[in-house]
Amino acid sequence: MKKTIKFIIVLVLSTSALFYSCETVELELTENPNNLLPELADADLLLNSIQSAYNTSMTVFHDQGSDLVRIDYLNGRDYFAAKTGLTLNGNWNRAYSNIFVNMRLIEELNLDPTVDLNFNEGVAKTLSAHTLMLLVDFLGDIPFSEALNPEEFPNPGIDDDADVYQSALTLLDEAAALLSGEVAVSPGVNDLFYNEDSEAWLRLVNTLRLRAALTTGDITTFNSIIAAGNFISSTDQDFEFQYGTNLLNPDNRHQDYINDYTTAGANIFQSNWLMNYMDTNNDPRIRYYFYRQSECTPGASCNTLGDGQTLSCSLETAPAHYTVGGFTFCFLENGYWGRDHGDDDGVGPDNFLRTASGVYPAGGLFDQDLFGGVGVGLGGGGAGIEPIMLASYVDFMRAEVALASGDAPGASAFIQAGLEKSIAKVQSFGSLDITNDGTLEPDAATVTAFIDGQISAFDAGSTEDQWNILAQQLWVTQFGSGADAYNFYRRRGFPNTLQPNLEPNPGGFVRSFPYPNVEVIANPNLSQKANQAVQVFWDTNPPSAVSGGFPASN
Repeated sequence: MKKTIKFIIVLVLSTSALFYSCETVELELTENPNNLLPELADADLLLNSIQSAYNTSMTVFHDQGSDLVRIDYLNGRDYFAAKTGLTLNGNWNRAYSNIFVNMRLIEELNLDPTVDLNFNEGVAKTLSAHTLMLLVDFLGDIPFSEALNPEEFPNPGIDDDADVYQSALTLLDEAAALLSGEVAVSPGVNDLFYNEDSEAWLRLVNTLRLRAALTTGDITTFNSIIAAGNFISSTDQDFEFQYGTNLLNPDNRHQDYINDYTTAGANIFQSNWLMNYMDTNNDPRIRYYFYRQSECTPGASCNTLGDGQTLSCSLETAPAHYTVGGFTFCFLENGYWGRDHGDDDGVGPDNFLRTASGVYPAGGLFDQDLFGGVGVGLGGGGAGIEPIMLASYVDFMRAEVALASGDAPGASAFIQAGLEKSIAKVQSFGSLDITNDGTLEPDAATVTAFIDGQISAFDAGSTEDQWNILAQQLWVTQFGSGADAYNFYRRRGFPNTLQPNLEPNPGGFVRSFPYPNVEVIANPNLSQKANQAVQVFWDTNPPSAVSGGFPASN
């Protein structure tokens, strides 16, 4: 209930977030039982606005990264057309018109010696730093040093992306200093993530430092942070956003639940690659991730004739590169009904047939082989999470570092730890679905057998096999997230087992996104990229080719 109330407050505020300044915030907002100073109330509202904008942006970064790496489904056979200058417009506006501006306002308010806003400023700088890193990861060179001084620089210049990453690390250093030791928290703060726990925020700061060190190849720094020990290492420390079940004013349910649990059926297409990989590997998380509305997909062994009305591709022949590569095409067994990578066919009347979002992380239904339709209020009512930085993700970071250094046994141990944390967390969501009787939830023996099988295959495999297993399990673990999987894919090139685009020549893989049109139009110092082949500073791998190239599964 506490989280729900906070979320309602923030959404009311966020409608005017772009116009906040310390002069324009209404002073009557401080007339509450806490009797806060106007300056302090302003800082609390600004922090709430930052947190809300940040979480919204994270959902976009996650979605955009996930559909490129097959965690989610990509609609578009041409990569250039699939990701355009419109894709990140919203995130750009939220970053520059809300998150960064409001961070600076809080910083200015904290100069007042009569108030202590270290918590507000520390959290604001933490979220600003992560946002900066993600903008670089997705876009490359961006404005920053001049961007927050519009009077002097109405058209800010573009900074080198490596310099912006360093600015983000500087913000994390400043955040760490503000959040260390005894940190006072004002009664008016509504922390949407960690319930005003400064120690938890400090762990996140260090975990984001880990992420940056891994991304940039600074393994010395990565190992020093690990040695210090104060990072997210257990599930109770996970950094995530909790959604609610409120339907109106505001609708605070998980966005995937909103899209899939409607009176008109499900609207999201799930990734055929991911569902097939999990199903054929008996992954115990599959019933939590996906809810099947149908027990038979047209074209599968249960209906070899197909159905041109509900699934038109079930009557089509697989493209040659799918057949040669041995990839599934169009349909899967056991009722899993999604779409292939790059499928841009029209939408048939399958809203009550296609596989929908499950109980994790969307707060939907647990799959009990009921094969019933979705609907408003079913399952967990949308009370899922936005997983942003989980302890299981950190284990996979450590596995990557170990394997890259030649320590396969160490990587194996971290993969096992990551899987144990991930599966346990996912299983904890089963109780959100009040109709779940638990009979089809995997037992301990099933979970152990799955993990043992993955670890045995890893230990016995070649180096290429090991990278594929690490990457594939990272993909499954990052379901609901995905921005860091997109980084991993460009950094390592694995897994090389992914289903390719349906189009034999989809163009080069998206190494960075086009600049947002809102900035290209407004800022003469920023020119749109010629294509998506531009690599960010830490992506030092070979270029992507028009057909194939790096990464291999293009």
